Amino acid sequence: MHEEPLRLAVITSSPPESSSGPVVARWLTRQAEQFGVFSVDVIDAVQADLPVVVSPARAAEARDRLDEVAKRIEAADAYVVVTAEYNHGCPAVLKSVIDWHPTQWRGKPVSFVSYGGRSRGLRAVEQLRQTFAELHVATLRDGVSLADARSHFDEDGNPRDAPGLEAAVKTMLGQLMWWAAALQQARERRPFAA
Repeated sequence: MHEEPLRLAVITSSPPESSSGPVVARWLTRQAEQFGVFSVDVIDAVQADLPVVVSPARAAEARDRLDEVAKRIEAADAYVVVTAEYNHGCPAVLKSVIDWHPTQWRGKPVSFVSYGGRSRGLRAVEQLRQTFAELHVATLRDGVSLADARSHFDEDGNPRDAPGLEAAVKTMLGQLMWWAAALQQARERRPFAA
């Protein structure tokens, strides 16, 4: 068990009116908090309202918002990205959060909770794995993926198959804890050099 809480950033990218995204994100956040080793910070990519186009002119317009998100990403020891799939890929708002902050993620682990139709959001995750590999982020094998995500939760946002979903998320969080602690120690001994 890790003595100090590890700082976990949960990155979400669904608009509040989505029928699935907020429910999945709230459930995952509760699970991470109950896991007992993480201090959780939810970064909502929609609320961050960052420009989709990465350019100096857009950076000047959004400097305060960009700096705030940068600090929160930098402070984290690990990440869980909660994502839907759109047209076989991840939401543009999520990709812009990643693209605007290319160095803050380095030398840290990320896991994924994805949802969608029959694909369960896994094509979005595969794209994100390639993106994060380019940024020197350790993407973890274990994640959670849901087909027709809303059907997995009741009207109060509780899972209908709590043991099955909880087993999957505990496996993912256990792996994330190990990697976060190991990479934190490695960064403390020797700063990450890309």
